[in-house]
Amino acid sequence: MQQPYAKLCATLLLTLLSGVLHADEVRVAVAANFAAPLKALAIAFEKDSGHKLLLSAGASGKLYAQIKSGAPFDVFLSADEETPAKLEREGNAVAGSRFTYAVGKLVLWSAQADLVDAQGEVLKSGNFSHLALAAPNLAPYGAAAVQTLTALGLLGALTPRFVLGESIGQTYSFVASGNAQLGFIALSQVYEMGRISKGSGWIVPAQLYHPLRQDAVLLLAGRDKPAAQALLAFLKTQQCKTVLRSFGYEIP
Repeated sequence: MQQPYAKLCATLLLTLLSGVLHADEVRVAVAANFAAPLKALAIAFEKDSGHKLLLSAGASGKLYAQIKSGAPFDVFLSADEETPAKLEREGNAVAGSRFTYAVGKLVLWSAQADLVDAQGEVLKSGNFSHLALAAPNLAPYGAAAVQTLTALGLLGALTPRFVLGESIGQTYSFVASGNAQLGFIALSQVYEMGRISKGSGWIVPAQLYHPLRQDAVLLLAGRDKPAAQALLAFLKTQQCKTVLRSFGYEIP
């Protein structure tokens, strides 16, 4: 009776060890606008795959500089399509691995409930002291904000009121804290249950800025890691797309 029991225990132990040995960590450089959605997705991904996500969030331009300097990231989730494509051309990413995982939206937002009207006319009224946006040379959402103001003919008049954040995450903090009365941020930062969940906001019409096509790419450090490939595959699933829509993203 003991021999079958011992054999069963050995089989169970091997199964458990196999799961541990196959589990891995994925080091992800993620654009700040996608940090919260990725944390929400990580719960399902880690449960289903057994792999663990290690996230480093920031402006896409800053993450690019870190990757070029040798930061050991496996996957890059950018806020644009140009930066991952550049990494591919420069030999820092696996050719052919790049794809668009989401299309972002820009919103003019204030923590004050009645400050931003439904048409964004507050920008013309000048009824504010500071306008926050992410540094356009580092963050695609900051570049989209500049494109919007240019299209509206307001860039020159409002530039003296700019408060620049290093990333869209810091820009959100400026507005949420009241250090800037309003600012251009990612819709995903304030979108919940199909609407802007707090404060007041104007979802900027897509024709006023270049599409925020957000691309993922497999970096060289992750090319032989099944966990990194599993994450990229997970981003294409229907389960993932449902979560992204709940954060206000469009799906390509």
